[in-house]
Amino acid sequence: MANPSDELIQLYRVAVEAQTKATAEPYTEEGWAPWLAAAEAFQRAVTEEAGGEGRAKLEQAVKKAVLWPEADAG
Repeated sequence: MANPSDELIQLYRVAVEAQTKATAEPYTEEGWAPWLAAAEAFQRAVTEEAGGEGRAKLEQAVKKAVLWPEADAG
């Protein structure tokens, strides 16, 4: 599996936190803007880091590291 950078993992954490905050309230364009910006920055960084190869695997590795960190502990 791909080995994502710490920067990529941090970008995804920011996106997840922004999503949690955005979806906790009724929708407003202003309320969702930080989430959309964070998600876009993450996707751009995945594309750059993957260099066109293994993008899906890299994104999957980041999501696993952030959302299910205990899976790598064992």
